[in-house]
Amino acid sequence: MYRLCRTGLRLQTLKKEGCAVCIVPQHRSFSVSPQNAKVPPSMPATASMPDTDFKPAEYKGMSYEEARKVRTSTINPAILEYYKQPIMLHQGHMQWLFDQNGKRYLDLFAGIVTVSVGHCHPKVNKALHEQIDKIWHTTNVYMIPAIYEYAEMLTSKMPGNLKNVYFVNSGTEANDLAVNLARLHTGAYDIVSLRNAYHGISPTLLGLTCLGNWLYDIPGGFGYHNAINPDPFRGPWGGKNCRDSPVQTIRQCDCAAGQCHAKDMYIDQLKDLLRYETPKKIAGMFAESIQGVGGAVQFPKGYLKEAFELIREKGGVCISDEVQTGFGRTGEHYWGFEAQGVLPDIVTLAKGIGNGFPLAAVVTTPDIAASLTRALHISTYGGGPLAGAVGKAVLEVIEEEGTQANCKEVGTYTLLELAKLRDDFEIVGDVRGKGLMIGVEMVTDKESRRPLPPEQMGAIWEDMKEMGVLIGKGGIHGNVFRIKPPMIVTKEDMDFGLSILKKALQNHMERHS
Repeated sequence: MYRLCRTGLRLQTLKKEGCAVCIVPQHRSFSVSPQNAKVPPSMPATASMPDTDFKPAEYKGMSYEEARKVRTSTINPAILEYYKQPIMLHQGHMQWLFDQNGKRYLDLFAGIVTVSVGHCHPKVNKALHEQIDKIWHTTNVYMIPAIYEYAEMLTSKMPGNLKNVYFVNSGTEANDLAVNLARLHTGAYDIVSLRNAYHGISPTLLGLTCLGNWLYDIPGGFGYHNAINPDPFRGPWGGKNCRDSPVQTIRQCDCAAGQCHAKDMYIDQLKDLLRYETPKKIAGMFAESIQGVGGAVQFPKGYLKEAFELIREKGGVCISDEVQTGFGRTGEHYWGFEAQGVLPDIVTLAKGIGNGFPLAAVVTTPDIAASLTRALHISTYGGGPLAGAVGKAVLEVIEEEGTQANCKEVGTYTLLELAKLRDDFEIVGDVRGKGLMIGVEMVTDKESRRPLPPEQMGAIWEDMKEMGVLIGKGGIHGNVFRIKPPMIVTKEDMDFGLSILKKALQNHMERHS
């Protein structure tokens, strides 16, 4: 006789004290053989893909085979390619993508967290068309009303004295500029970032980004110091009360509700780094409020607030990378850093800011902004007429359609449903996030938390694609499914996506039973 825990996937010998894997100690007792213990006893039927009235246009471009030939012989081979049989996309509409044959996919990755208000949103498209008929481009040394209207609207969303904005073209450019501003303003050079952080891969940022699978064996940026990542699931410390999330980690701890001993331990490690590795004065610290490429990692509550205090004590400025967490995606707040109880000195923005249009920004205080006047500065395409029109339209859609509230409602619902999957499947190790910034970390088993091997991750991922759902992957081990859809998705969409994930997980368990 064995006792099967609530996961339905892990055999336990019969014990009074309950299961160390489960969140709660309820169990079902029955006879079971090891061969069938890996597969959940029952799975719901796969939901139908929600209907849409949109019909894609007929595709008339080069064949799939021709495109593959160009892709493999001409395009930079370093560019990441998804799936063994890559999708060739022809058209997009809101949360849907269509390939050259008209097959429809639910996009739960939003062009790597970029298509914030939906593919080809009619209001954003209209704003672009209207501006393109007036003037495409001129240099920003001339006055451009479209960009001034947008700048005024964007900075009105920022708290405190974050009222001066620079427009550039990408998140990497924004973070490059933020590095320069921090160093110019403080007169210091050293900058702290977190391990597992991604802030871009330009030569300047190769030291700021601290994910080994994105780093080349060439000298990176100098003057960067990478602090231990305060990860409540995979780090050395963490427990059930750490995160500001509807779903907590499965790791047990003795902390009372509202308290987090892990946070104190990670702060001690940051103090140690500042004491031994940095000079008396530093330039600043970069941090994502929720790590994006690193796998939707959330820090213990209160960590960033105390970390930023330590940085300011060393004379540095605090930089929030909101490239993925901004514009209401986390639900409760417009900016991810607001949930951390901090007011940064510099904020970098990209991706969802333009719904896929090349647009990014650095927002800071007038005092810090003045540091850049010591020499000439310009961005040829940053702050052009088209960018201003698109950016303004995106902000208007976010307000008019209530996408922030939708992120909170649909995102919380999704997280709670994913938590049920975590309880049902031994390989689902962690579910985390806020709003529609979600990560699902896959493991071989909950006790060891060993990352699920790449070939097994890939098989689940491929299954989902074949069944019509696109999600991302991330984390240093590539074992985190990233669910970050356009912010207009519905509960019906997510029910379909969740049912496909369940089916893919069931297929995996049957393959490995």
